[in-house]
Amino acid sequence: MTSEQSSASERFKFGENWQRFLTTLNEERVREAERSLQEMLGDGALKGKTFLDIGSGSGLFSLAAMRLGARQVHSFDFDPQSVACGQELKQRFYPQNDSWIVEPGSALDRDYLTKLGQWDVVYSWGVLHHTGNMWAALENVPSLVAEGGRLFVAVYNDQGVISKIWRVVKRLYNSHWLGRVLVLAAYVPLFVLVRFLLDVARGRNPLKYYQDYKKSRGMSAWYDWLDWLGGYPYEVASPEAIFKFFYARGFELQELVTRTKGCNEFVFLRKPRS
Repeated sequence: MTSEQSSASERFKFGENWQRFLTTLNEERVREAERSLQEMLGDGALKGKTFLDIGSGSGLFSLAAMRLGARQVHSFDFDPQSVACGQELKQRFYPQNDSWIVEPGSALDRDYLTKLGQWDVVYSWGVLHHTGNMWAALENVPSLVAEGGRLFVAVYNDQGVISKIWRVVKRLYNSHWLGRVLVLAAYVPLFVLVRFLLDVARGRNPLKYYQDYKKSRGMSAWYDWLDWLGGYPYEVASPEAIFKFFYARGFELQELVTRTKGCNEFVFLRKPRS
């Protein structure tokens, strides 16, 4: 039994959240997802390449990879409803295209991963820290990246004590419907108020943050809030820890975006053997 399976009763139902998100999906959001991939990987970086999406969630970034010219895309997720989201997008946009596969799978299942082979681009954004065993999941990733290929991974930043507090909040959110109500009732009004006061103090339009949110990877503020508050299991890592981990396994850092709260983003190159 994997860590993912053993903690199933406490896990946030990511798939339910993604299914609701897909009701908001439009062309603008898809283009923003494409832009975010190009921003980190470079224009034309996916054309003719193979793309593995670990923990594909809504399927949005697999779709973006297809539209950016990937030769083959393979999407997998542990959550059955997330798999259904990816299948829905494939049916909606590429119903007759066999070069995009969507199926169930776990980042902790080495037997499954071994069968996948190696890929030009391996993508896992905000996923591995939710498996229940982040470092084991990270250990499974390097062998999936072809020599000269790239890994685009995002992991929650380690904020020390603050991260420990968030872990308690997330566990409360997933403990019972009442815990979910309490967390939402405390967080959402407080976030909106603080955001409003900051924008007013800086002379900004308070609505602009929400209007522009879709420009952040094509996502939705509301569904990202639910993902953040409910995202459990929950682990974190410092940028230095992630860098050292992959450097020791023959990877070279190409791009880095760090954040105090939220996910640090890394693009690593797997160095060819000399």
